[in-house]
Order: sequence, then C-alpha cells, then structure tokens
Amino acid sequence: MRARPSASHFVDGRPVEDDAGDPIDVIYPATGEVVARVHAATDAVIETALASAARAQREWAETDPAERGRVLRRAADIIRTRNRALSELETLDTGKPLSETLVADASSGADALEYFGGLAADVTGQTMRFGQDWAYTIRRPLGVCVGIGAWNYPTQIACWKAAPALAAGNAMVFKPSEATPLCALKVAEILVEAGLPAGLFNVVQGRAPQGSALVADARVAKVSLTGSVPTGRKVAAIAGERIKSVTMELGGKSPFIVFPDADLDSAVSGAINANFYSSGQVCSNGTRVFVHEDVLEEFTRRLRVRTEGARIGDPMDEATDFGPMTTEAQLRVVERHLATAREEGATVLGGERLDRPGFWITPAILAGVRDEMTVAREEVFGPVLSILAFREEGEVLGRANATPFGLSAGVFTRDLARAHRVAAALEAGTIWINQYNLTPAGMPFGGSKASGIGRENARVALDQFTEVQTVYVGMSPVEAAF
Repeated sequence: MRARPSASHFVDGRPVEDDAGDPIDVIYPATGEVVARVHAATDAVIETALASAARAQREWAETDPAERGRVLRRAADIIRTRNRALSELETLDTGKPLSETLVADASSGADALEYFGGLAADVTGQTMRFGQDWAYTIRRPLGVCVGIGAWNYPTQIACWKAAPALAAGNAMVFKPSEATPLCALKVAEILVEAGLPAGLFNVVQGRAPQGSALVADARVAKVSLTGSVPTGRKVAAIAGERIKSVTMELGGKSPFIVFPDADLDSAVSGAINANFYSSGQVCSNGTRVFVHEDVLEEFTRRLRVRTEGARIGDPMDEATDFGPMTTEAQLRVVERHLATAREEGATVLGGERLDRPGFWITPAILAGVRDEMTVAREEVFGPVLSILAFREEGEVLGRANATPFGLSAGVFTRDLARAHRVAAALEAGTIWINQYNLTPAGMPFGGSKASGIGRENARVALDQFTEVQTVYVGMSPVEAAF
C-alpha cells in the first residue's frame, strides 16, 4: 500500500519538492508500514510560500467577493465528487476507519468551503450618525495568515482554516501535522483546480521549527492553530511578542453529564461517540462521564455491552468501526495513563494492546474514577472513558468546572429546563444537550480557559479573519481654539 504525493509541498499553485529538508515518513497506523515520505520545508521553501502568499493576497483582496465565494463552492463540489478517494487517503494518513472518514472528514471540509463560499459576499460594515457627521466601518482582510493543523482531522482542519481566511480575502500558508501530511496537499490541489489563484493557499511540511518560522515571520498577520495546550502556549508566545492575531483550538478534559431521567440508550451512544470515535483522538471528547448514582449500574452495563460489540479490524473495510491509534507515540501515552489509573485505584475494563502490527488498543472503560486521579485531570487523547458517580446537580457542576480546560461539555436529560440551566453554568465553549460532537459549519466551535482563544466555523470565524477599519466623515467646517 503506497500513497506517494506529487511532492512534499504545494506552493504558488504547484507541487514543490526540496529533498534537502529532513525526511518525514508517513506511517499507516494499521500496519506500521511506511507508505510515503515527505521532506520538511527548507528556508527556501518557506520563503517562496510566504512571498507568493503576500503577492497573491493583494490581488485577491480586490477580487469581487462573490467570485471568491464561487471558487470555494466549486472546490466543495470537487471534494464531494472525490469523497471516496479523499476518504481513503484520510484513512491511510490517520488510520481512522473508512466508515468514519467517508462521512466525517472530507465531507466536513466541503461543508466549510460551501458555507464560507456563501458568506463571502456578505462581509459588510456599519454606518453610524453623530449629528450631521457620520462614520462607517469596513471589514478588511488581515493579509497573510498561517494555519497549523493537528493530526486527527487533516482534511477537515485544512478546510476549516482555509475557508474563512480565503472568503475574507486573505492568503494562507498551512502546515499540517508531520504525522498526517498528505491530505492538505490534496486540498491545495483542489482549490487551484477550482480556480483559486496561485499562492493563496500554500502547504508546507515540517515540525516545530517550520511552524515557529512561519509564525514569527513579519509578513504573517494571523495564526490559526489546532493542537495541544503546550503547543498553543509556544505559538501564542511567538505571536504575542509580535502582536499577531491568533485563533487557538486546543485540548480539553470535557465533562459529559448523565442525569437519572436521561434516555440511557441515547446517553450511552453519546458517550461512545464522545470517547471512542476516531479511537478517542478528538480534542472535544467528553472523557469525564459523570453518571448519576441512580443509573450508574445500568448505564455501565449497557456501555460495556455496546463497547464489547465494537468491530475492530482493517480500517479500509467499511464494516470496521474502530481503528488503531494514529501514532505509536500516542499509543504509549494511552498505555501510561491506563497503568497510572490502575495504580491509583480505578478499575480498567478493556484497554488491551492487540498483538498485531500497527498501533492497536481496544476501547477502555474506567470505573471507580475519582476527581483527583490523573486520568480525570489530564487529557489522554485516546479511547479511554472514565466514569465518575454523582448525586446532586450543584455537586456535579462544581466538579465538572474544576479543570483548567473548557473546550466542551455534554448534558443528557429529558428535563429541558435543567438542561439549559446546567449548560449556562458549565464553563465550556461548546455544549451539547442530548447529543455530542456534532460541529456543523454554521455553528461556532472553540474553547474557553486553557482550551483556546477565538472560534472556528460560523459567521464569527469570518469576522476573526478580518479587521475593522473606521472612517469618520465630517460634514461641517472644522473649528479650533486658535
């Protein structure tokens, strides 16, 4: 199985290779096999990417916004037409089962391109009256933006960042994760095929040094990062020193609360989606599952039965619904967390390393978890679901909010008054009621506290790729004291 890209990078409208950069092996997580190799961007590649982005952006900003939108919508149509091939590449890149990638990855990217393509012509300002004088505002593109992606949703993240940036009249240089470098190259190719001028969306490969070089460059006005909290701190420090705008979608330790009147089958399904989809490698996952004492035993029983029925196998087989971890390093992180959880007194059900090539571990349910345990405080980023019992609403709210993170939360109850009351009290950027982890393009998504700054998707994301210019218009002669 091979997935050789045309070149390591896509810069100024074409594939670009420079094998002087450090090699980066692309490993298929299901087998551990090296399926492709790219090279980290050299200084020359980065310079070409930034220079071409700065050149192209000036003309793009003057392009009719309706035409900008048409380009993005054409790209969305192409992605949907090629969903199968793009989904297979995503599976090869990440190890996620094809049953997931066919419905949640390239298609989600297409949704973002379509949504922001439709909004491109609606970037408007305001007018204000001050007696006879008046003022108006213009929303101007920021210029050259940098996108830095995570390895769990490479196609989706590339589109989520590119779509609002391009719709608003910006250019973007995108660096995917070194663990999953292939999918963003296809996004760049498709955008150019759809009519995007060369240089407006460039993809360069690399690790932390390449990301730092992009963020620090004086031509870059905005950085949009999806990644871990430690990475976010480093990027924010570089950007802050240079007064650059940032959007950061970082990690979480999100609560998932099941009240005694909840539809238990739906709550179990929600907990599975919130912990085991993409082998648990989703930043917004509801990994602290707070279950009311009255339904704790039955919820746990149903969850175990459902989890034991997971079909673990070849990710390219559409019957498979649970795949490997994406990287061996992250698999080891999960194994360490499970070992620590056992030492601290949790009961671990599942979480077994499979004796086969690749990075395989079964879903793990942890019972008897207490708030002070490591697994209840630190992000695991793997298929590990921790169950914590609670008795009172006020009690669970205090415990749910007792974390430095604030990305997401879930509430399952038939009492909608309680649902809205609890949602209002939770310290999280995105909250689902009787559902989990759905992120339509028209809904803002992002975190609070250590989980991030700003929002992706929806109108607010478009606003965050522009700045407001205010023009005051004097209608009367100017007076002065002398």
